[in-house]
Amino acid sequence: MNQALGQAQRGSSMTRAFAIAWGVSLLFYFLEYAVRSSPAVMMPELVRAFGVPALGVSSILGTYYYTYSTTSLVAGILLDRLGAKYVVPAGMAVLGAGCLVFAVPQVWTGDVGRMLQGAGSAFAFTGAVYLASHGFSAQRLATAIGVTQCLGMLGGTVGQIGVGPLIHGGISLPGYWVGVGVLVLLVGVVLVGLVPREDIPARPKASGGIFSTYKVVFSNPQSYLCGLVAGLLFVPTTIGDMVWGVRFFQEDKLFTYSGAVLAVSMVPFGWVIGCPLLGFLADHWGRRKPALMVGAAVLLLGMIQLVYLPGLIPAWLSLFVMGVASGAAMIPYTLIKEVNPDEVKGSATGAINFLTFTVTAIIGPVFAGHYGKTLGGAGIDLAAHFQHAGLFWVGIIVVALVASVFLRETGHRKI
Repeated sequence: MNQALGQAQRGSSMTRAFAIAWGVSLLFYFLEYAVRSSPAVMMPELVRAFGVPALGVSSILGTYYYTYSTTSLVAGILLDRLGAKYVVPAGMAVLGAGCLVFAVPQVWTGDVGRMLQGAGSAFAFTGAVYLASHGFSAQRLATAIGVTQCLGMLGGTVGQIGVGPLIHGGISLPGYWVGVGVLVLLVGVVLVGLVPREDIPARPKASGGIFSTYKVVFSNPQSYLCGLVAGLLFVPTTIGDMVWGVRFFQEDKLFTYSGAVLAVSMVPFGWVIGCPLLGFLADHWGRRKPALMVGAAVLLLGMIQLVYLPGLIPAWLSLFVMGVASGAAMIPYTLIKEVNPDEVKGSATGAINFLTFTVTAIIGPVFAGHYGKTLGGAGIDLAAHFQHAGLFWVGIIVVALVASVFLRETGHRKI
């Protein structure tokens, strides 16, 4: 009996330690999102620093998503096989190095730095979800994942509304990127000491080798659906808001710089509320799909209103509501863990990150080629240009809604 009590106490202590480590890992995700989103408010400065037009800067920034998506697979394998103690801080080291390299104003260092940022960032959300899955019960997991994304999007908000005044207030681009890089590295050192050491059970050799866990995840058609839905709901914010948002509102809607920054920063600010709210609803209702589809439907209505009835409510309020609703994009991250076995938790998160940002990496250049390159062109109809770009995102959200119908319900109150 004493032995059983001791084991229970050790298990409780480990769970608590994982929860604490998860809390600190939120700083990693916060900083990662600030790094991801802040270039949107410094496009003119980046154009001058790299000596390329805005489309060239967009190409440099887009390399982030190529390494983010592929490295997510590596992150999932390493977490499942080695645990989080050194894997997550190693990701922070790569992210920090990427910020330092990006501070050098050359095109090739911009590419390399952004790729390193994407590779290191792949460990942020994947690692936080891994720690959350060890520190919280299944009944609280969707809420914990929602809170995780909440802190990330708070970083996205700071990366836009906070960084813009800093850059225009005298802080140089190199100074900003070096400062962020050093801060990321310091948090990584702290995390090494907090993440508990795990006893990872030896795994029997599988025919798939080190990729055997992904064989499990990618042989499940539901995994692809989760990644598709998350990616399609994510891309209006990752590309439409965080890369092109400021310029579209400046060029097509004739907003001032500060007005455009304020407007687009409302999307990640909305995520701060929407991610935990929709995660809580998914847990409270005991069903994942209704919360997902309600969020996607409100996002669709918000986009239609912004594009076709812009005078109905202020743009910043429209974007805030859309940000809250698009928090539904995180529910597939819970679903993919629940439609796959427990022993592939890390790989399931890595897989959906890979799938989500593969969608982003594909759609981003399509949007840039059709709408970004004509932005600010002579003689174009500004209202029509904004509407056509908005219709693109309306179509993306409609496809996400249709695809979500085919997801399997995994909540404990499923019918």
